Amino acid sequence: MKRILKLLLNRIFLVGIPILIQVFALVLVIWKFSNFFVYFYAICTLLSVVALLRILSGKVNPAYKIAWIVPIMLFPIFGGLFYLLFGGKKLSKRSRRKMKAIQEKMIKLLGHNEMLSQEIKAKSLSAANQSYYIENYSFCPVYQNTTSEYLTPGERMYARLLEELTKAEKYIFLEYFIIEEGTFWNSVLDILIEKVSQGVDVRVIYDDVGCLFTLPYGYHKQLERMGIKCCAFNPFIPVLSTRMNNRDHRKIAVIDGYTAFTGGINLADEYINAYNKYGHWKDSAVLLQGDAVWSFTVMFLSLWSHQRNTDEDYEHFKPMTKDIKKFFSDGYVQPFGDTPLDDESLGETIYLNLINTAEQYVYIYSPYLILDNVMLTALCSAAKRNVDVRIITPHIWDKWYVHAVTRANYDALVENGVKIYEYTPGFMHAKSLVIDDKLAVVGTINLDYRSLFLHFECGVWLYQTQSVLEVTKDFLSTVERCKPVTLADCRAVKWYKRLGRSVLRVFAPLM
Repeated sequence: MKRILKLLLNRIFLVGIPILIQVFALVLVIWKFSNFFVYFYAICTLLSVVALLRILSGKVNPAYKIAWIVPIMLFPIFGGLFYLLFGGKKLSKRSRRKMKAIQEKMIKLLGHNEMLSQEIKAKSLSAANQSYYIENYSFCPVYQNTTSEYLTPGERMYARLLEELTKAEKYIFLEYFIIEEGTFWNSVLDILIEKVSQGVDVRVIYDDVGCLFTLPYGYHKQLERMGIKCCAFNPFIPVLSTRMNNRDHRKIAVIDGYTAFTGGINLADEYINAYNKYGHWKDSAVLLQGDAVWSFTVMFLSLWSHQRNTDEDYEHFKPMTKDIKKFFSDGYVQPFGDTPLDDESLGETIYLNLINTAEQYVYIYSPYLILDNVMLTALCSAAKRNVDVRIITPHIWDKWYVHAVTRANYDALVENGVKIYEYTPGFMHAKSLVIDDKLAVVGTINLDYRSLFLHFECGVWLYQTQSVLEVTKDFLSTVERCKPVTLADCRAVKWYKRLGRSVLRVFAPLM
């Protein structure tokens, strides 16, 4: 009886049932109209044609187009209607105005450092062009006077985060895709409660879908009662809507405007191997201290203002001139944020720019390898021009269907000279790319459609910093604990698995 009651009161059940009712009602309406078959079929066919024209003329990724075109062609009665209802990503005029105002505010606050841009240009025109692109489309400039520290595994990040949180005097901003009650989050929460009692401004944003199975319903209200300001991003509600596709996948911690963390690590116990979920959990993060933290501060406050409908003076959170400290700076640091609410695939373009300019090597960590044709071609082309391209993926998967699509890409990559390794101790969740001992990106971006096109993401572009070398060193060390994937392995896959993977690959953009 308790199990049945628990199921009935479960949030998935409470939200899922109304959604299923809506789907059933929609199908029922279509079925009832089928009594007027000739007219109904003609209207649905017309809607499917309209949907196809809209898809083909849109700016979205071609693979995403194919994933919708196939079901529309197979089921013209339902396909076109479902796409028109749920497949578009067009923003309302109100949302566009709101986003434009936020962008204008970011440009004004973050500014531009022409001197640093010219310094980078004198060292490398390629690096300067990449930095220019990031600033032009994410509005985040390049910085010096910033120390960057690469942290791996999650246990190191956990220790450093707790250490820095205890030093907070003015504010703590946390923005995470997943928070789960346990050793990690409870340790953080204890510090947050203590800091609130000391008058520190503590704010938390968590993704409501990301925390669907990890936090109780209305958890943001619990935090508010503790004095912690909190937002649940894009709440999961019982309404059929494509807005549920846009998740906040960022992981950001900002402390007093001087210290920031980002990377693949969420605030849950598997990320620090406090318990064994999928074998050993391999992850990474980057710690910034110095001027570059301002970009992460503005990033957080922009989303906070969007969620709370507030208009704060962000300058209030910028360290005063008299308080600005000097930090060891051995290179250039440029944080960036990516949003699905524009037509720019920022994360993918940053990765492509790095891959296309690599001369010696490209090393990539990614838990998922769901590639569009552009990324696949870039990786293969780099390997063909004698660049050492290596990618580490998990050996133990968290989602079988995503891992199946990941492995579906191995054949084409390995055949063209890309070296694939699977992390045999467990699950590899780090997200980074490093080239030629010079440039690296560490952040939240997976090589999959959701990260590249549907989610809010962030990362740090690093040029000539010690942390770049730390990423390379860590990658080469990790390779020693991996199983290389050979062409023989790819060819030995059973025909029915190949068929299943091929089908999943077509619909990968919708996963």
